[in-house]
Amino acid sequence: MMNRDNPVWLITGCSTGFGRELAKLVLARGWRAVVTARDPSKVADIAEGHADNALVLPLDVTQRDQIDAAVAQTTERFGRIDVLVNNAGYGYLAAIEEGEDGAVRDMFETNVFGLVDMTKAVLPQMRKQRSGVIVNVSSIGGLTSFAATGYYHGTKYAVEGISESLALEVKPLGIDVIVVEPGPFRTNWAGPSIKQSAVVIDDYAGTAGERRKQTAARSGNQAGDPVRAAQAIIDAALSDAPPLHLLLGKAALELGRKKLDALRKDFDTWEKTTLGADYPEAAQ
Repeated sequence: MMNRDNPVWLITGCSTGFGRELAKLVLARGWRAVVTARDPSKVADIAEGHADNALVLPLDVTQRDQIDAAVAQTTERFGRIDVLVNNAGYGYLAAIEEGEDGAVRDMFETNVFGLVDMTKAVLPQMRKQRSGVIVNVSSIGGLTSFAATGYYHGTKYAVEGISESLALEVKPLGIDVIVVEPGPFRTNWAGPSIKQSAVVIDDYAGTAGERRKQTAARSGNQAGDPVRAAQAIIDAALSDAPPLHLLLGKAALELGRKKLDALRKDFDTWEKTTLGADYPEAAQ
């Protein structure tokens, strides 16, 4: 069970978006927050007026030494870690064929391996406490896919699969896992934070190319409110039975249900073929 009275939150990627709003809400409640960013000067303002409860640290989740230092400084200062929020991450626009190896691998390093390394660094403390919550910020793009964001989906589907296994492993130790799946929100995801391939192939103009244009056009006009999303994450983390999957926003709910329907349609339509793949005696 999480320490609800004065929890310690360790949040990655606090310079913008969900991470920033979450850190602000946590501190406004009088709780303790470790506010991190690759450039700590970008988050110093969040800690103003919260000298006793805020710890601002440099943290690039692709750097093991920075991860270890952040976890050590957190436990040294506050004695515990109640909630880890793996929020650091970014998107990349490219048709699969257009994807550039270096850029794709870099995104996996941050979105997947950075999240895993953070989690592994915090788990010994949470196991010792026999309590804690790990919040992995995925995306509705961790459940359903679109043109132009295939590699990003690859990172988020990986986060979903890893998180589901992690949840089974740590639940008996008093630790909960929440995978957060936001739809479109007014963060920097589709704006300054997003990367794109320089390679553009004309044959994909109507699919991936069109999606690139739509993503740019929608930036700043998304329905999702990052402050309300941060509050939803707090509510879920504090609940007696945190959800494994937390969709955020109406668009995410609609897209999630649409994916369920599409899966069911394929499963049911091809049921006979599916069952025919077993040895006859096993199919009985």
